[in-house]
Order: sequence, then structure tokens, then C-alpha cells
Amino acid sequence: MNQEIAQPGPQIATQHDGGVPALTALLSSTPRGARLARLLAVDALRSWGLPDESASHVVAELAANAATHGRVPGRSFRLTLYVIGGTLRVEVTDTRGDRRPALGEPGHGAESGRGLLLVDALADRWGVTEGRFPRKTVWAELSLTSPEPDSARSGASGG
Repeated sequence: MNQEIAQPGPQIATQHDGGVPALTALLSSTPRGARLARLLAVDALRSWGLPDESASHVVAELAANAATHGRVPGRSFRLTLYVIGGTLRVEVTDTRGDRRPALGEPGHGAESGRGLLLVDALADRWGVTEGRFPRKTVWAELSLTSPEPDSARSGASGG
């Protein structure tokens, strides 16, 4: 029997019962797992009524990094999304605590190496948290609220 077919699918838990909207998924450290992470994130954000464009790019890059650089054969990575106040937090945990991501400029003509530059541009904050060895979590936070334009307040009359 084909092992890939025999393995169970991703383990997914979601919550949005008036509390904190949250998604946790354990996914295979493969390109397929990384693609699924982005699709699950978009689906969750849409079901929560939240914008998904920037967040989907951040999830895609962090998941691709976990599947590529954080991969240990037979080990999965975990995607976690949750909303606190006006902030979406994206966390991707893998089992390569010895390989910390670093922001850098890719070489001229390089076909890869721009993922963290994209995360840095789209997220308000991002970083790496050491977990219990051998784990690490790469996280990013995106603001869900945009500043109100002054024109929105100009219609109020004093009185």
C-alpha cells in the first residue's frame, strides 16, 4: 500500500465561538503541506470575515521555509493563526531549531531567498522564538485595523 495514501490527513483545529478566532494545523513538511497551509489560512480568515491577501503571502513564505529549511524527514510543521484585538498572529513551528532564519539580500539572479524580505515588508513585526529543542517558531504579526482617514471624522458636527 502506498504510504502517502495510508497516512492520515492534516490535523486541524479551529475555534471561533465568540472567543479568540484561532486555527492550528499540523502539516507535512513538503511543498504540498506548505500550499495547504496557505489555503487553510485563507479559508479561516475569510470565515472570520478578515482580510486575507497579505496574511496569505506571509503564511505561504513561512510555511515554504518550514518545508524547505526546517524539514526533518518524518516530522511535520505546525501552523497557528489567532487574532488578539486588532492583530493577526501567524506562527509556523518546525523541528530544526538549529537553523534560524535570517533576513538577507539574495544574490543577483538568485531564484530564491526573498521570502523573509516579503514577510518583513508585509508584517508589522516578525521574529523567531526558540522552543524546546529541537523546535523553533517563526512568527509574524499583521495589524487588521487601518488608521482612520481624517476625512472620516470631518462629518462630525460640534455642538
